[in-house]
Amino acid sequence: MPIISTEELLDNFVTCSEEILKDDLTGIYLHGSAVMGCFNPEKSDLDMVIVVRKPLTDLVKKEYLDMVVGLNALAPKKGIEMSIVTKAVCDPFEYPTPFELHFSIAHLDWYKNDPDDYIKKMKGTDKDLAAHFTIITNRGRCLCGEPIKDVFAVIPKDAYFDSIRNDISNATDDICSDTMYLTLNLARVLAYKKDESILSKKEGGEWALDNLPDEYHPLIRSAMKEYSQAISVVYDIELAKLYAKYMLSQIAS
Repeated sequence: MPIISTEELLDNFVTCSEEILKDDLTGIYLHGSAVMGCFNPEKSDLDMVIVVRKPLTDLVKKEYLDMVVGLNALAPKKGIEMSIVTKAVCDPFEYPTPFELHFSIAHLDWYKNDPDDYIKKMKGTDKDLAAHFTIITNRGRCLCGEPIKDVFAVIPKDAYFDSIRNDISNATDDICSDTMYLTLNLARVLAYKKDESILSKKEGGEWALDNLPDEYHPLIRSAMKEYSQAISVVYDIELAKLYAKYMLSQIAS
C-alpha cells in the first residue's frame, strides 16, 4: 500500500482519534522534527502526544492501538511514535511523567503478537515526556483540541535538562551503533547546557560546527549528511568514541 502524504496521515489520525476517544479527548499535539523544520521521511518519525481527560479502559486502548497500527502502515519509514497522557499530569507538570499508553515501531511486533500483554504493561512513567512537552510548548503544533497554552504548564528547566541528558547517558557505548543520532543529540544537550537553546538534531549539528573543536567537525558533518540526505555514511568510530567522551565531560562539568 502506498504511503500517503504526511498531512493526510495526520488528518486521518485526528479523525480516527476523535471517533474513538470522543469527549475524553483534550487534544493532539505534534512535536519533534515535523515541527522543527527538519522532517525527513527516511529518517524521521511522526511524534505526537495525545492528551485525554481521564484514564482509558483497556478496551478503548485496544481499539485505539488497532487504529494507530493501521495508520502506521501508511506512515513514513520510521512510523508513528505517540504517547497518551492525562491532562492532570500536564498542568501541574509531573516528572517523571506518567503515561497511559505508548507506541512506536520498536514495539510493533510485541503488540501484534500479544496485544493484551502490551496493553497491560505499556503504562508507567517516561522521562522523555519532559523533552516532548518542552518542544510542544516552544515549537509544537496543536492538531486538534484545546490550545497548547491551556493544556501544558511551563516545563521546569531542570526537568527538561535531565530528560535530554538521560537520553545520551550511554553515549560512549551507543555511539558505535547509532552514530548519527548520538552525535547530533549530544550537541543538542550541550547547546542547552551552554545557552539554553532548544534545538532540533539539524540545528544541534549546526551549533556544534560553530562551537566545538575542529577535530570533531568531520564526524559532525558526516552525521548531518546522513540525517539530511538519508544516505549511508562510513564513520570514524574511534573519533566518535573520543567525541562522546569529550561531550559527556562537557555536559557533566
